[in-house]
Amino acid sequence: MKAPAFAYSRATSVNGALELLSAHGENARLLSGGQSLLPAMNLRLICPEIVIDIGDLAELRGIAVRDGIVSIGAMTRHVELLESAQIATSVPLLAEAIRHVAHPAIRNRGTLGGSLAHADPAAELPACMIALDATIVVRSQSAERRIAAVDFFQGIFATALSAKELIVSVELPIAQGASAYFFHEFARRHGDYALAGVAAHATMDGQVLSELRMAFFAIADRPVLAKAAAKLVNVTVTPALISEAAEAFGEELDPPEDQQASADLRRHLARVLFRRCAEELVDFGSVRVIQ
Repeated sequence: MKAPAFAYSRATSVNGALELLSAHGENARLLSGGQSLLPAMNLRLICPEIVIDIGDLAELRGIAVRDGIVSIGAMTRHVELLESAQIATSVPLLAEAIRHVAHPAIRNRGTLGGSLAHADPAAELPACMIALDATIVVRSQSAERRIAAVDFFQGIFATALSAKELIVSVELPIAQGASAYFFHEFARRHGDYALAGVAAHATMDGQVLSELRMAFFAIADRPVLAKAAAKLVNVTVTPALISEAAEAFGEELDPPEDQQASADLRRHLARVLFRRCAEELVDFGSVRVIQ
């Protein structure tokens, strides 16, 4: 199928894009990388009256590190994150996750802001934002808002963005002291949407996890933090405790069922990921430890 007729405007500034969003509201869609928008339009899942192309807005692209924060422009492409030495050093979880995002052709065009605004519950990057305790900076003509990632994703393809706002950047705190990360997903083939996945980040005090954020994706209508992970914080972690926490985590879940996987399969895969994640994070000899 092909997209229905629509108007097209190429924004030359952020203010210009915001003026167009303010004028058209729900009838407009932003085009950044287009890797999710264009297929949805061709399938007529969405039918905007106008597409606002923000692909030339260099002011929304780039990576900067200052005052213990990594700031990433919304138009920064996946491949730029993958190749960035700053990302690899400061937030290696994100660099690891990007390797699992679709295929090179998609990563060459797709953008961080586009992925977050699309809010696919099976996507890797929204879960990373929650695991890393990110702040998502959004702007309208009248104001700028800073939204915690855990509050930004509100359901399937649903976010806290209003129709007149766009994402301008993401801010990721750099862990102080020793930290570790874990990323894994189960998919039928590399590059396919995950059946279940986890992005996790931990900080450590000696041999103890002082903070642990496990964000799971593809098992709910949005990425979710595992409440049971709290059982592993500020205690001596044993195999028995990991098993107990994994079982408790499974009880938290009400996974969706579709043609790819049953709810029981997704719950089982999520428990397996929980165990693997916990086991690796408490192995402090791992190369995933960051000083």
